[in-house]
Amino acid sequence: MIWNVKHDDLQDVYCSVARTWSVIGERWTMMILRECFRGERRYDHFRSKLGLGSGVLNDRLRVLVAEGVLDRVPYQENPERHEYRLTAKGADLYPVLLALMSWGDKHKNDVPPVRLVHRSCGHPAAPRMTCAHCTEPVSWREMTAEIAPDAW
Repeated sequence: MIWNVKHDDLQDVYCSVARTWSVIGERWTMMILRECFRGERRYDHFRSKLGLGSGVLNDRLRVLVAEGVLDRVPYQENPERHEYRLTAKGADLYPVLLALMSWGDKHKNDVPPVRLVHRSCGHPAAPRMTCAHCTEPVSWREMTAEIAPDAW
């Protein structure tokens, strides 16, 4: 049972949502990733754009690097400076960010602050879930969760 588990111990729970939340569930983590998906990589940008203190920002970046979501890459020698690049594992979080954005657009904003546009055709794009087999759109009501033994 996961109800008595502290945030730091979520990674040990046999539940994909809990384990994911152990990586991205801290305050500001998704905002840092939002900036990464916008193409930003530098510590100073994260700090100024998000208004974060260095302790919080250092902690969040350390976790994202340790979890393989970001790579810490030197870009200057003297003084030594690093930038943070999305890894393939980090890029896999894009649908999560889009789902959060879509929910916020629907429930927290009268007018969405960002519009996603498909580069190829120039029309609005929207995240959606599809069946892996037939590629038809599906809602949560059209799915069944087959829970593994010992999960949750």
